Amino acid sequence: MLEIKNLRVDFDSRRGKIEALKNINLTIKKGEIVGIVGESGSGKSITAFSILGLLEKNAQIPNGEITYMGQNLLALKKKELQAIRGKKIAMIFQEPMTALHPTMKVGKQLAEVLKRHRRISNKEAYRLAIEALKDVHIHHPEQVAKQYPFELSGGMRQRIVIALAMAAPPELLIADEPTTALDVTIQHEILQLIQELNEKKGTAVLFITHDLGVVAQICDRTIVMYAGEMIESGKTKEVLSQPQHPYTKALIEALPDGKDSNEALKAIPGEVPNLSNRPQGCAFASRCEHVMELCQRKHPELELVRKEHDVSCWLRRDL
Repeated sequence: MLEIKNLRVDFDSRRGKIEALKNINLTIKKGEIVGIVGESGSGKSITAFSILGLLEKNAQIPNGEITYMGQNLLALKKKELQAIRGKKIAMIFQEPMTALHPTMKVGKQLAEVLKRHRRISNKEAYRLAIEALKDVHIHHPEQVAKQYPFELSGGMRQRIVIALAMAAPPELLIADEPTTALDVTIQHEILQLIQELNEKKGTAVLFITHDLGVVAQICDRTIVMYAGEMIESGKTKEVLSQPQHPYTKALIEALPDGKDSNEALKAIPGEVPNLSNRPQGCAFASRCEHVMELCQRKHPELELVRKEHDVSCWLRRDL
């Protein structure tokens, strides 16, 4: 359904050119849930914004392709891309209050989206808006449709954002950390809802998160990103149980095990390198406990180490 080839994204800044994404190669199949995981600044959201053409004005894409159903999205005109955005590819944003119109009632917002994507009357659009609220398990949808976003809880607002995204419904849904600002109980409900919509409507999902627990719960495949690069990818169960990259392994070891509440969490030392001055070798070398001279001198490429499992590390076979 979606294929990204050799994507690179640069940003012009006062410090010079920042290479935010480098050599991104990924595919998403129909009905599949693919997770992208990594710490803040790893390039997860920029990858998503690149797909939908939502990058800032100071962004440049010097090379790469983003192909959706045979069309290179990067080559489309603005109007052509708008026909795909929202209808074929939709996005759930991290903070629902920034995605919802604060002075427009929920039902009207949903109806406006439905009218944009379908040739229907106002009455039919409003009826379908109520149905869309029912699809995301909102109780008393007729009453909620008459309310403003600020009158609702965070979990309720996120359900409405999902209803907006699924209104068309799209063939691909991009979820950019949709559960980050929610408590654990609501987070679980939202994840279940996304899984349910994926199964019922066959919508493929690109799920962006920094939470390995979320990835383990819903993703078929997982991509680990670091400093704007893909460093490991494969089936979720295999990536989490048999990590091949020291960074992936360190992320997993940093999780609390729940056995000893007094035990200090294991942290990853150091910081992500400055992307305006990338290191010559592996970007993780300065923080890696397995670093060798080769790691600092030569950049490792993403390579297949076992069936459907790729890793970018000079130590991959030893790990």
